[in-house]
Amino acid sequence: MSLAKFEIFSTIVALGSFAKASEKLGLTQSAVSHAIASLEREYGFSLLTRGRSGIHLTTNGERVLSYMNAMLKIEKEMQQEIAQLNGLVVGEVRIGTFSSVSAQWLPEILQHFKSQYPHIDIQLFEGDYDDIESWIASGYVDFGFVSLPTSYQFEVKPLKKDRMVCLVEQHHPLAQLDNVHWKAMEQYPFIRAKKGSDNDLKRILKAHHIDLNVRFELFDDQAIFSMVSHDIGISVLSELAVYRVPDNIRIVHLQPEEYRTIGIAAQSFSTLAPATKKLIDYLTAYVERTTQKEAH
Repeated sequence: MSLAKFEIFSTIVALGSFAKASEKLGLTQSAVSHAIASLEREYGFSLLTRGRSGIHLTTNGERVLSYMNAMLKIEKEMQQEIAQLNGLVVGEVRIGTFSSVSAQWLPEILQHFKSQYPHIDIQLFEGDYDDIESWIASGYVDFGFVSLPTSYQFEVKPLKKDRMVCLVEQHHPLAQLDNVHWKAMEQYPFIRAKKGSDNDLKRILKAHHIDLNVRFELFDDQAIFSMVSHDIGISVLSELAVYRVPDNIRIVHLQPEEYRTIGIAAQSFSTLAPATKKLIDYLTAYVERTTQKEAH
């Protein structure tokens, strides 16, 4: 049994690429390939299939991955517990996050947290909602930021209600309004976030029976801003996602008001390692403070 090989296998699956895994782990692609080949020889079956569409788990690979991640998690928790017993605050925390949280919350949180706990190593993995939930479910990350409710039966902690707003170019007919009803957006070309990042919007549109005229689906928020600023269409994002917006974009409130609820999720908060619990306590206190400031 080799925990190092388990780490390599888990990283390949999470990132979907031998090259990305080798870069993340600081290994050569040859070393990464050799580790997987060694595991497959030892187990007597294939763990991964490699094709034009990318890397995929075999059925057997999927079955053993959860055990590998569980062993990696236990080993990490044991090392942190040993450090705690020796009076040291050390550890590694893996977080799944999406772009608006990465840009708006994490820089300040991590700056102050690292100044207090310099020996806790924090690793960030950015993806869409679906990516993050799958990373939590597989145990690849310790916890992740999510939009509630989640698709899996995780333990969750709600953090903030994040209002949805409409983005339009300054000369657009909607730009002069104080607020706009969701139904009014049906008549204009719409730019939406790509599947995996649009769960909140899909839920709201279904509730209000809205059928938008979707022209483009984009993953990157900055690309959406650029399209809106060139009056190619309008869009809806949450307030937390609206940062570094071009000057000619107007933000219009929607009626009725709708929100996404940002939270964090884990398989179990009670079984998280000490370093992870410290970071969760720190970030929940940070969000509570900033939310109270915004309210005043």
